[in-house]
Amino acid sequence: MVSLRLSPRVSIIIPCRNEAGYIAGCLDSILASDFPQDQIEILVADGRSTDGTGELLARYCSRHSSIRLIDNAGGTTPAGLNLAIRASSGPIVIRMDVHVVYPPDYISRLVQALEETGADNVGCVLETVPADDTPMARAIAIGMSHRFGVGNSHFRVGATERREVDTVPFGCFRREIFSRIGLFDEELIRNQDDEFNFRVITRGGRVLLLPDVSCRYFARRTLSQLARMYYQYGYFKPLVARKIGRIMTVRQLVPALLLLGLAISALGALWRLEAAVALALILAAYGSLVLATALVAVPRHGLRCATALAAVLPTLHFSYGAGFLLGIWDHLLARSAPRLSALGLSR
Repeated sequence: MVSLRLSPRVSIIIPCRNEAGYIAGCLDSILASDFPQDQIEILVADGRSTDGTGELLARYCSRHSSIRLIDNAGGTTPAGLNLAIRASSGPIVIRMDVHVVYPPDYISRLVQALEETGADNVGCVLETVPADDTPMARAIAIGMSHRFGVGNSHFRVGATERREVDTVPFGCFRREIFSRIGLFDEELIRNQDDEFNFRVITRGGRVLLLPDVSCRYFARRTLSQLARMYYQYGYFKPLVARKIGRIMTVRQLVPALLLLGLAISALGALWRLEAAVALALILAAYGSLVLATALVAVPRHGLRCATALAAVLPTLHFSYGAGFLLGIWDHLLARSAPRLSALGLSR
């Protein structure tokens, strides 16, 4: 643990919008930290919530002087992050998320790792947990932390040792990193962490995943919420690629290629037998993987959850793939502005 006598001041920045169901659990876990509370400031950038989040935050601010509410008129995550960074004062900045509950030693261990390793950004592994106890919610949590669901995203599926990675959730930074490489890109409503960490790495920095540090991330409750979330993730990935001049990882291409392969072979099947065979093979191969993953889940999670998982995996993949393909058109071909009216600002 970081020496209590020498603890640096830590600024925690949290963007939020319409998170009345999660904001209390998040803030309570931070306030229970073993890090010296007089060395913590918590800046919550609220995007003018309409569900009572603002009122809850006001009550927390009245009871805890360490919590400050920042008006995020733009309503987006990167705008809120940048407002909070500019308003913060600590030499160390930790970006946190409302959908998460943090263990008491979370801040201490991130700060210690940042100082010991000399990395520019350190982050944890997500323990993805259900938003409630329904089979669907449990299946969504499984899908979002399964290799077939999200590929080799190490912060989601876990790691066995410290490793340098392309991105981490809820990073812990030294303040000077923002002077050196800039703030978060406000055009990236989603995936702004990916682009920011790419800038860190390409300018000689290191992003480090700590496998023995984790936090509890609450997944979405319903298929529609999951679909919207992953559609948005997919939609903004091509914009990230345009900004950095490359695709960051191969895994982000796979859902779009699957969807494109299905669409092309389905269209071709109207005229060619070979295309119909290709369509059948793709569907059979993908369906077999989904079925096998669901069957493996039966002994541990039960039949109802496993059945829901068989719906979660295609929803996750096809939503992401559809968003990615539309993003290619908008961001790489048409070079148009993001379709914010269609996406909305909340997940």
